[in-house]
Amino acid sequence: MPKQKTRKSASKRIKKTGTGKYVHFRAGARHILTKKSTKRKRRLRQSTLVRSTELKRIKAALPYG
Repeated sequence: MPKQKTRKSASKRIKKTGTGKYVHFRAGARHILTKKSTKRKRRLRQSTLVRSTELKRIKAALPYG
């Protein structure tokens, strides 16, 4: 059976944790920051878990974790 290809764009954005969950950085923290509150910008710096509704797509994009 041939090797599966990893979606490189997903591998650069999403990492698998030691417990098997997937984490990613939040969108919206790159530009147009003046209108966003300090609290909102602080929260955007933190990584978060991938939602359960997206897990099927993520696992297909990253076949080798």
